[in-house]
Amino acid sequence: MSHKSKKHSHHDKEPEKSLLKSLETPEEKRLRRFIKKEQKERKLKEEMGWDDEYMGYTNTDNPFGDTNLLNGFVWKKKLEKEGLHKLSKNEMERRNKQKLEQNKNELEKVKLRRMQREKEREMREEELTRIQRQKEAAQFSEWEKQEDSFHLKQAKLRSKIRIEEGRAKPIDLLARYISSEEEDFNVEMHEPYIYLNGLKREDLEDLQEDIKVYKSIENGKNYDYWKDLEIIVDDEIHKFCDNSDGHRESINTAVSSEIVSIFKGKTPKQLQAMYRQIKKKTTEEGVDISYWETLLSRLNAYMARARLRERHEENLRNKLFKLKEEQGVQQATPLFPCVSGNKLATEMPSTSAEPEVKETTNDDSPVASTSKEHEESNVPSENNKHIEETTNNEKQSETVKHVVEVYDSGRYSPVLIKYSKVEPGVILTDPLEDTAKLEYMQQSLTKRQTYTDLLTAEKGKKPGKGNGFLMKLFWCRKKGFEWNKYNQTHYDIENPPPKIVQGYKFNIFYPDLIDKSKTPEYSLSPCDDNKDFAILKFKAGPPYETIAFKIVNREWEYSYKRGFRCQFHNNIFQLYFHFKRYRYRR
Repeated sequence: MSHKSKKHSHHDKEPEKSLLKSLETPEEKRLRRFIKKEQKERKLKEEMGWDDEYMGYTNTDNPFGDTNLLNGFVWKKKLEKEGLHKLSKNEMERRNKQKLEQNKNELEKVKLRRMQREKEREMREEELTRIQRQKEAAQFSEWEKQEDSFHLKQAKLRSKIRIEEGRAKPIDLLARYISSEEEDFNVEMHEPYIYLNGLKREDLEDLQEDIKVYKSIENGKNYDYWKDLEIIVDDEIHKFCDNSDGHRESINTAVSSEIVSIFKGKTPKQLQAMYRQIKKKTTEEGVDISYWETLLSRLNAYMARARLRERHEENLRNKLFKLKEEQGVQQATPLFPCVSGNKLATEMPSTSAEPEVKETTNDDSPVASTSKEHEESNVPSENNKHIEETTNNEKQSETVKHVVEVYDSGRYSPVLIKYSKVEPGVILTDPLEDTAKLEYMQQSLTKRQTYTDLLTAEKGKKPGKGNGFLMKLFWCRKKGFEWNKYNQTHYDIENPPPKIVQGYKFNIFYPDLIDKSKTPEYSLSPCDDNKDFAILKFKAGPPYETIAFKIVNREWEYSYKRGFRCQFHNNIFQLYFHFKRYRYRR
C-alpha cells in the first residue's frame, strides 16, 4: 500500500472517529481519554527503560510517594561537575537508558547469586540432616545393643533370685551352666540336658520359648549351646506327641529301642557319619521316607546330646587342670590317660567302624523290614565294637566327677570371687586386720606366757618398771578429690586434680586395761614447726603407753551423719572423723 493510499484511508477514518466522538456519552469520553493517557504513560515508561514490575506506578499511585515519578530526574550539579551539562536531551535519555540497563543486569546477577547461595544452603542443610540421621541411626543401634544387654542382665538376675529362693526353672539352671563356664572353678557336675528329665509337655514348651528368648538377647553368643538344647527339647516334645492317645508311631517300639542302642555312646563324628548315610538313603527310591525322616530327627537329638556331653567333659578336664595348677602339682603324666587314649581313638575313627544302613525291601511291613536291615548290615555287631568305647567314655566322666567331688568335699576355704560380684551390704574384712585379730586371739588363749612377755618380746625389751604395753592398732587415711571452683575450671574426670586427705580412721585395742572405768582419751595439738599439721595423741591407763600420730591440721566434722565416731566398746577405742569442706560464699 502506498503512502497516498494510507493517507486516504486515514482521512476516511477521521469522519468515523468524529461521528463516534459526537455520539459518545460523557462517561465514555472520560474513559477514552483515561485509556489514551495510560497508553501514553506506558510508552513513556518503556522509553525510560522501566520493567513490568514498575509499569503500574503513576505520579499519584506509587509506594515511594513521589509526585514526579514519571518525570526523569536530572542531577544538574553532578552533570556540571562531570562536564555533561551541555548534552542534548536525547543523548541524556540514551545515557540514562544505558545506566538503567546496566543496573538491571547487575540486579539480575545479584538475584542469581542469591539463588545460588540459597541452593548451596539447602544442600548444606540436607547434608547436615543426612549426617544427623546417620548419627541417630548409629545411636539407636547402640541403644538396641544396650537394651539387649539390659534384658540379658535382668534375665540372669531373675534366674539367680529364683535359684536362691529354691524355685528355679529349667531355663535358670541351663543359663547358670553356660555362665559358669566363664568362671574359674564353678563348673556343674552334670550334663545340661540332665535338667530336662521329668519335665512335662507344658514345661518343655515353656522351656522352648525361654531358649528362643535367650538366643535373641545374647546376639549369637553361645549359639551352639542353645541350638543343641533346642533340638533336644523339640525331640522330647515329639516323644510326648508320639505317646499321646490316637497317634500312630512311625517306628515300632522294638525297633526304637534298637535304634537307641545304636545311637547311644557314639561320638559326634560317628553320629555325623551316620547322618550322612541316612540323608543319602532318603534320596533313594523305594524306601520308607517317614521312617528315615523320623530316624533323622532322633539322630539330630543324639548328635546334640553328644556335642553337649563332649563339651561338658572338656570343661571338667579344664577345671581339673586349673585345680592341679592351683595346688602346684606338676603334670608329668596326662590328666586322664584313658581319656586321652580314647580321644585319639575317637578323633580318627576307621571307616569300617561306621555302621552302614541297608535299603528296605518290603515297604508294606516297615517294622519287619527294619529288623531285617539291621541283621543284614550287622549293626548290632558293629555296636558291640563300640561297647568298649562307650564304657571308656562313662568311666572317664565318672573319674572326672569323682576327682572334682573329692576336691570340693575337702575344700575348707571359700571360693575366691571378684570384688565386683560382692553383694551390697556384705561386710568385708581386711586380710591384715583379720590376721592380726587371729594372732591376738591365739596369744590370749596361750597360758605359757603372760601378755607382758609377749608384747615386750615384740618390742625387743625386757619386762620391767617403766616399760608399758604397745597396743594393737589399725588406722587408715581417706583421700579423695575436692571439686571446688578452681578444680572444676582446671581439671576434669580424665585429668583429675591431686588427691587431698579427707579424714582418718583409728582402731586401737586395749584388752588389758587395769582400770577399765577410765576410758582412753585423745588430744589434738598443732605442730610447733608447721601449723599445717597436728599431733593426735591417744592416752590410756596402765599398762599401755601413750601413742601419737602426725595428721593434717584441719577443722573436723563432729556430726555422726558425716561419719564421726568416738567410742570405746569391747576393749576397742574407735575414732573416725572427716574434715570440713570449705565452700566459697559471696
